[in-house]
Amino acid sequence: MQLKTLSGFALGLLFVTAACGGGGQQAPASNTETAPAAAVAAVDPATAGSVTGKVVFEGTPPKNEPIKMAADPVCVQQNKGVQTQETYLVGAGGELQNVFVYVKDGLGNRTFTAPTTPITLDQQGCRYRPHVFGIMVNQPLEIVNSDPTLHNIHATPKVNTEFNTGQPIKGMKTSHTFTAKEVMMPFKCDVHGWMNAYLGILDHPYFAVSGADGKFEIANLPPGTYTIEAWHERAGTQTQMVTVGEKETKDVSFTFKAAATN
Repeated sequence: MQLKTLSGFALGLLFVTAACGGGGQQAPASNTETAPAAAVAAVDPATAGSVTGKVVFEGTPPKNEPIKMAADPVCVQQNKGVQTQETYLVGAGGELQNVFVYVKDGLGNRTFTAPTTPITLDQQGCRYRPHVFGIMVNQPLEIVNSDPTLHNIHATPKVNTEFNTGQPIKGMKTSHTFTAKEVMMPFKCDVHGWMNAYLGILDHPYFAVSGADGKFEIANLPPGTYTIEAWHERAGTQTQMVTVGEKETKDVSFTFKAAATN
């Protein structure tokens, strides 16, 4: 009887020791643990499609605010005649320029590597060029002063880090990167109050800006169903759902009207 009891005690001690990591061995990992979701390949060029479209403005667009540049002779010299803001750039047929169009949802857990080639924001003729543009998270933004006068670049984000950089000399360049998605991030110049621009920061490359003809294209999209959003600085946003099949091009149109309030 004593031998059986001692044997049982030894077996119990061996079990406790193994469970606590004794003897240099670890308990096997639980089979119930959930492994992290694997990243999906970004896109297969053989099956990629695209979204094309046009943005128009319905009705009479509001008049753009006039700009007074008299305080800086350099700006006056580079801009002849009456100058106005670029809020509503509308063609004869209603074509609406400077609308940021992008994939808002539908890419799932696909991941994309930011390009190392920088996007340029120029200060030329006492204006930001371009007025509306896009960039990927961690892609460099190169800011250039092409004017022989002082400019400062004041970014006023809600998500990313705010910065305010002066460029007093023509040809100066500075570089910034952004760490988080943000649609849209405004820029302003505290020296010239009329200067403004808007940047869309995304973790994927599927965005475009409507041109003078109102047209845009988002290319190389993997097949799927997407929410496409169109953003305008004053007229607001619109969204549409679109399903893109293999090697398929889908056309999407957006029609904006003047915002109810400014």
